[in-house]
Amino acid sequence: MAIERAIASETPIAIEFNGIGYAVLMATPADLADLAYGFALCERLIDRAADILDVDAHPAENGILLRVTLAQAVADRVVERVRHRISESSCGLCGIENLEQALRPIPRVSAIWQGDDAAIFRAFAALDDHQPLNRETRAVHGAAACSALGVPWLVREDVGRHNAFDKLIGAMLRAGSGWDGGFALLTSRCSYELVEKAALSGCPLLATISAPTTLAMQRAEAAGLPLRVLVRSDALLAPIK
Repeated sequence: MAIERAIASETPIAIEFNGIGYAVLMATPADLADLAYGFALCERLIDRAADILDVDAHPAENGILLRVTLAQAVADRVVERVRHRISESSCGLCGIENLEQALRPIPRVSAIWQGDDAAIFRAFAALDDHQPLNRETRAVHGAAACSALGVPWLVREDVGRHNAFDKLIGAMLRAGSGWDGGFALLTSRCSYELVEKAALSGCPLLATISAPTTLAMQRAEAAGLPLRVLVRSDALLAPIK
């Protein structure tokens, strides 16, 4: 017997900053303004919501063009970052420069997590109720901002784990919301990129349902970011310092 079920949408999203092509993301085409803000912050192109003047999404033949207008005060960052991301030479010095850009200094997290591990279990138990797209498709990641008591109060979804977290961070940035002693819960492995996004957003603690990489743990230690990984309904792991 034939059945019908929802399929997650995955679309190329080309991001331009001040007319400069910057990146193409494979993403779920929803909450694109949140994606633009979060991506820009985590790429260190902006420091605050006011650094973005406008976001326009334009349907294209093969995807969506997301045009972001940055304030003049931060406009030069795009040119500088693109210069480091695209090397036109194979010389050794350029390679060293690109490696330095790949692992730029990570900011220290000053916010203090005000909860306990019981709060993480509560958030894990409640997360599925806040992921309508994943309930339909079972094919997307979720990123949740949770209170210190373990209540998910803002969630974003996407086929890409990085995009989901960017959307969450962008939504918080646009709303002027802080972590307020809470934490982020992600339905993914703990990669170094997600650790950096958490640190750049000032997140007090990062929890993920899958394991970390060695680099993620190193970057978290450098940032002073507490981790909880392999989160389940009755168990989790905390790296030993």
